[in-house]
Amino acid sequence: MSSLIEVKNLHVEVEGKEILKGVDLTIEPGKIHALMGPNGSGKSTLSNTLMGHPKYVVTKGSIHFNGTDITALSTDARAKMGMFLAFQYPTAIPGVSVTNFLRTILKSLRGKEIPVKDFRKELKEKMDLLEMKDSFAGRYVNEGFSGGEKKRLEILQMALIQPKFAVLDETDSGLDIDALKIVSEGINRLRGPEIGMLVITHYQRLLNYVQPDIVHVLVQGRIAETGGKELALELEAKGYEWIETKAGVQA
Repeated sequence: MSSLIEVKNLHVEVEGKEILKGVDLTIEPGKIHALMGPNGSGKSTLSNTLMGHPKYVVTKGSIHFNGTDITALSTDARAKMGMFLAFQYPTAIPGVSVTNFLRTILKSLRGKEIPVKDFRKELKEKMDLLEMKDSFAGRYVNEGFSGGEKKRLEILQMALIQPKFAVLDETDSGLDIDALKIVSEGINRLRGPEIGMLVITHYQRLLNYVQPDIVHVLVQGRIAETGGKELALELEAKGYEWIETKAGVQA
């Protein structure tokens, strides 16, 4: 099977400081990879770099998406190719309804206006899939939303966009157990043979609900360990120090 995402020897600087120090990562369609690591290890740097945030400067290495080198491409170009990022801290947009926000996104990605009737039908189908109330669509984007509602809107965006590759950057951050279950169920309903996902998390608890195919541990800008879902359980029991020791990294 051909690779969906292939990251080779990736080095990244932020404001002159090197954060990623040679990351290698390959993700195939239909697979969910989990990326774990202590605070400051470079997890969010990797997610932003994959989506082309201009603040994150690639100094060495490459990123290929479906066989195409996208290392120098803009964020919108990557999005139009089928990449998606669910933010750790989604931004509120007062005065812009969820409906108008989502319709604008689809128009930009598809390159044409979507008839209102067709869009409403499509939105209704996705909201039903994620068990969301119709009233949600009339609210302003993330204004007054709970942590769980913000993350559910990210998953709704993913459901509508139907990307080929999605990065979920600490989607479990700030969620209580009920919200975590709801968001996890949404992710599981969207997984399938055509989409690859990179789920970035600090804790094992999300992976109790979203079963990863492969788990990676990022330590000080490098992937120090890769294994199956049992690796996440081992991290939960032992913490990150044993990985750092095994990799010969100073904490």
